[in-house]
Formats: sequence, structure tokens, C-alpha cells
Amino acid sequence: MQRLEFIVEGSKGDEYKILFEREGNNLDVFCTCAAGENGLYCKHRFALMDGDVGALLSENENDVAALKELMKGTDVESAYNDVMLLQAQYDELNARLKTAKKALAKAMYR
Repeated sequence: MQRLEFIVEGSKGDEYKILFEREGNNLDVFCTCAAGENGLYCKHRFALMDGDVGALLSENENDVAALKELMKGTDVESAYNDVMLLQAQYDELNARLKTAKKALAKAMYR
């Protein structure tokens, strides 16, 4: 079993432990924040998966880069890639919607 462990600081100053454990093609990711402990979306896990070390308290910044390698070929990598693709599509559609709304407002005010 491969594992990486991190300590991060939450938005209110609390410290949270994040654990990545890989066995075969399965990657389990745990966070001690309330959302993480309830199996919900946890910004701390996603930030590390995005390579964001801004909240990292533990002195293992190099392990954040190793995390991408740990994720390769896992169920989490597949689901993460789906989320990233959909987020990019959402952002593009949101920008197009904003432009369309401005065009509509301009068309209504001549």
C-alpha cells in the first residue's frame, strides 16, 4: 500500500490531516474536516490534487508533486478528470452566458 499524508490549514485556522492511500487501482482519500469525515466534497483534498500548496502546513511540499503520480491509473484519477473536464465546460458556458446576457441587455436598450 502506498500512502501520502499532509497537514493543511483550514479557512478558520483549524488544522486538518489528509491521507491518500493507494491499493491497486483504488485510491482512498481522507480528510479530518467535517465535510471529509462525512464523505462530502472537501476543498482541502481537491486543493492538493490541483497541486495547490497554499494551505500546506506539513513540510512535505514535494509529496504534492508525487500525488499526481500516485493518482495515475486509479478510480480517483478518472473521476477527477471528469470533474476537471466538466468544470472547464462550465466555465466556458458561464462566460458565453455572461456575454449573451450583455448582448441581450444592449439590444433592449437602444
